[in-house]
Amino acid sequence: MVVQGLSAAGRARLLVALTAVALLVGCAADNKADPTAGWSPNKIYAEARDEAANGAYDKAVTLFEKLEGRAAGTPLAQQAQLEKAHAHYRANEPAQAVATLDRFLRLHPASPALDYALYLKGLVNFNDNLGLLGRLAKRDLSESDQKAAKDSYAAFSELVKRFPESKYAPDARLRMGFIVNSLAQSEVNVARYYFSRGAYVAAVNRAQSAIDEFRDVPAIEEAMFLLYRSYDALGMTTLRDDTLRVLERSFPTSSYLGRSELTGPKRPWYRLW
Repeated sequence: MVVQGLSAAGRARLLVALTAVALLVGCAADNKADPTAGWSPNKIYAEARDEAANGAYDKAVTLFEKLEGRAAGTPLAQQAQLEKAHAHYRANEPAQAVATLDRFLRLHPASPALDYALYLKGLVNFNDNLGLLGRLAKRDLSESDQKAAKDSYAAFSELVKRFPESKYAPDARLRMGFIVNSLAQSEVNVARYYFSRGAYVAAVNRAQSAIDEFRDVPAIEEAMFLLYRSYDALGMTTLRDDTLRVLERSFPTSSYLGRSELTGPKRPWYRLW
């Protein structure tokens, strides 16, 4: 562009005009890149909810993130964080959901929605182990990694301790019971595996761990039976007989009491046939 023939005032006017054009082009580009640029926070929220309802969780997450920025410092921004976490959860993205909830819990410790945040965190970790597909495949939570189960229990436990009257507390208590049963069963599963491999000392340790750590759960019955059989296989007759007495006293109607391993003739511990 040739501007040598313009006066100083003309060059100044041209510069202003070019700047205005550049700003207009930039605004147009921004609007094209971000269709929500002119939307109100309420409109963004409504659109995000619609996307989530339609199963477009990735789009919903993007809109909730925009809403967090647009409505920063307001209850609507807090709601956006919670619904973003829920969208991650529904999209089977537990790590992102937990990260979002941890941030919410850290930033809003006095929020009236704190009980829901704790419940959702527990639910995310719970379903990380035993979701719908897991149930259909008959997967047992106790056969998978236990870290998420323990994190789930911790979140539910905090919920029922801090908010015992919360509407989410009854379901949280039920899920806590399921988790405890599954963690105990996990120990028994490992003890059974060791026993089947002839690693009787290891089987004793895991069965005893389940008995010591958990109370009033169904898995303890099998744990005691495995403990009895392991002591028997090791030739530790005193401990074997003590375990049998405890099993009979604790579970007098146990189906294990009728097993041939308890009622049949005893064979030397070193005999494999």
